[in-house]
Amino acid sequence: MSEPSGTSGRPPLVTTTRVIAGVCLVIPFVAMLWVGSYAKLTPEFIGIPFFYWYQMLWVFLSSGLTYAAYVMVRREERARKEAAK
Repeated sequence: MSEPSGTSGRPPLVTTTRVIAGVCLVIPFVAMLWVGSYAKLTPEFIGIPFFYWYQMLWVFLSSGLTYAAYVMVRREERARKEAAK
């Protein structure tokens, strides 16, 4: 009996972990492309207008989200390699 197309005994390429990692990578883009949400001067933080400190905050948030996505994908890859042995 032949296998149905697309099922070769391997785990699926699109998994929950990869979807979550993708969302982690898309969030900063959406936040920065939606300029209307942060194109204002108030509230100020230590004298810096909102427009500037909001963007600087996203530098750190983006780094954290990118690292989280990296860790999730690497764990899944390790698990796949272990399962293939």
